[in-house]
Amino acid sequence: MSTKLLVPTDFTEVAHTAIQHAVKLGEIVDAEIILLNVVKDKEDIADANIKLQKEEVYAKGISKDANVKCIVRVGNIFDDIGDAASEVGANLIFMGTHGASGWQKVTGSYALKVITNSSVPFIVVQDELMKDSGYDSIVVPLDLNKETKQKLEIVSSVAHYFDSEVHLITPKETDEFLRNKLKANLVWANKYLTNKNIKCTAHVAEKGSKFIDEIAKLSEEVDADLISIMNLQNNSLMGILGNSYQQDIITNKQKVPVLCMNPLQSTVAAGSILVR
Repeated sequence: MSTKLLVPTDFTEVAHTAIQHAVKLGEIVDAEIILLNVVKDKEDIADANIKLQKEEVYAKGISKDANVKCIVRVGNIFDDIGDAASEVGANLIFMGTHGASGWQKVTGSYALKVITNSSVPFIVVQDELMKDSGYDSIVVPLDLNKETKQKLEIVSSVAHYFDSEVHLITPKETDEFLRNKLKANLVWANKYLTNKNIKCTAHVAEKGSKFIDEIAKLSEEVDADLISIMNLQNNSLMGILGNSYQQDIITNKQKVPVLCMNPLQSTVAAGSILVR
């Protein structure tokens, strides 16, 4: 089974950043890079194909051996990115997000809408290119949702290829029951990663601080290259974190790329997203 990385592009610089991340990862896992442009009308297909040829040249400029394919779909980004990913059998989607404007307004909240309509995990980037050593440092927030454990399967897959160190962080909870639950999640996650021979460190947020601020602080301290979250929207930490939590992480001021996936039906993710 081959690995396929899908990159939706609107031909902007932030889309080029997403292409660069995909090509860099593709070099390591020997993946096919599929560039996608979504147009509104059939009349736009020819122009899109011409622009995609230039994007292919850009990708091969990053790595001359990059295996690149281009496709155009007529529709809208909210439905067709996820549909295209399913049709081509993509393992992972790299998508750029803009601060305030962009193609069909892919800002933080709109990016989440695109992610919600896909069963394939995303890495959402801003304008920071992947460094040559890849994702050396990965921050993984943990809360009380059992679904958050699913992301560890993806994180361990990525960490395996880059020999990353994973930094686990939980909120500081005053309630004894919730504190014990969080501690149990942290212990489980630490053991899970250690058993996969992945370097990991556990952190607990400071009392009284907003959890998202503590995630940002830790990301700066460990020079994070990736933050991994679940797209739980209205069900984050029993509502304590608020509905904007995922959006705020995706548009973090440090511009750290964010690995984001939707919860699966089962409580444990099955299989690796990256195969050779």
